[in-house]
Amino acid sequence: MKLNGSGVFYGVSAYVIWGLLPIYWRWLEQASAFEILSHRAVWSLIFCILFLAFQKQLIKTFKLITNFRTLSLLALTSLLLSLNWGIYIWAVSVDRVVEAALGYYITPLVAVSFGVFALKEKLRNMQLISVVLAGIGVLVLTIAYGHLPLVAIGLAISWGSYSLIKKQLNAGALETLSVETIIAFIPSSIYLSYLLKNNDAQFGEELGFSLALVSTGLMTVIPLLFFNAATTRLPLTITGLLQYITPSIMFIIGIVVFHEPLQLVKIVGFLFIWIALAILGRDLYKSGGSIN
Repeated sequence: MKLNGSGVFYGVSAYVIWGLLPIYWRWLEQASAFEILSHRAVWSLIFCILFLAFQKQLIKTFKLITNFRTLSLLALTSLLLSLNWGIYIWAVSVDRVVEAALGYYITPLVAVSFGVFALKEKLRNMQLISVVLAGIGVLVLTIAYGHLPLVAIGLAISWGSYSLIKKQLNAGALETLSVETIIAFIPSSIYLSYLLKNNDAQFGEELGFSLALVSTGLMTVIPLLFFNAATTRLPLTITGLLQYITPSIMFIIGIVVFHEPLQLVKIVGFLFIWIALAILGRDLYKSGGSIN
């Protein structure tokens, strides 16, 4: 199986940016998770429109809206995306970054499962070993929590499902993201209007912080464009396995930057996952001769 070089670049870039985002969301913590989520949707749409106008793709995007099947699927992906964003931002705001990292460790297993069982993709032997080891690590971490990690499960299922649908759509990254943000814009703008009317909004209180909320659009659009570009160039099994980059960075941030507690049994679970990452990295490196 040949790997697309630009697809690998886009995928790695997206996952590194997402891994660093907890620091960014914590920086915005004076606003509620729901206000940040709403600003993220509104400003993402604006930046999408600007990018579309620059690339002269506005008409092509309009055609997606006029196709009922495509619009229905994008409405579903918009809901899944908003759910994933909301859980993620809330988890960071309540010091559950490590549990969110667990969710993103589970996500590749969901994505790989979809790729194998729904799309009939094949795994190489080393990739299969990597998945098994990562699965053991996730199981150990889940048991270590002593309760059902709802944050982790919510993140994994919402993002894994989003990846599957976007892979099947096989449409332009910017165009589909624009339609998703159009759908999310309606409830988000209503909520922000409510906050402003009741003087509960942080937006407008301080110029610097207001601009920071505006920047959530860029911080959303850029990695999502990278991710969507990767999904159209790589098998879902590969994009799913590369996903482990994000929670690894989040894990380090949760422990080193935010000083969240870490038990020995959790370290064992993460070790299984890191070994799986090392095996995957070696497999991808050995296949370097077949990367375009």
